[in-house]
Amino acid sequence: MKRILLAFVSLGLAALLILGGVTAAKASPSYDQEVTETAKLYKGTPFKWGGTTPKGFDASGFTKYIFKTTVVNKDIPRTSAAQYKGGAAVVKGKEKMGDLVFFKTNGKSISFVGIYLGNKEFIAATSKGVRIQSLNTKYWKDSYAGARRYLP
Repeated sequence: MKRILLAFVSLGLAALLILGGVTAAKASPSYDQEVTETAKLYKGTPFKWGGTTPKGFDASGFTKYIFKTTVVNKDIPRTSAAQYKGGAAVVKGKEKMGDLVFFKTNGKSISFVGIYLGNKEFIAATSKGVRIQSLNTKYWKDSYAGARRYLP
């Protein structure tokens, strides 16, 4: 009996030594948090028509840059209208952090996009630079066109 117990203990110790370097898999990153926190790092970046880099962004250039350079590593379309056509539609009021929110600022077609932060706020490259905006303001409420989800 002692021999059997000793054999089991020896096998257990051997297994620990062999598998000692193995660790549990890390939890997958929180894509929504990665996207929103990274976007916030660019607050104050100047607006540049056609801009797609931290030297200057336009609205869709900003969202494209954030989605490509974060853990999401997703190459979304370049224009806000094209971004609106992609992704999964989100019911108004059901937006989640990291969703793209779209606006018809010219009254006719999709012309502006931002990244939803939660609590009725979004971040976007406005004419005054990258800023956090409230969906509760009349301007954004009146021009809101919908949201799309690109995150996994």
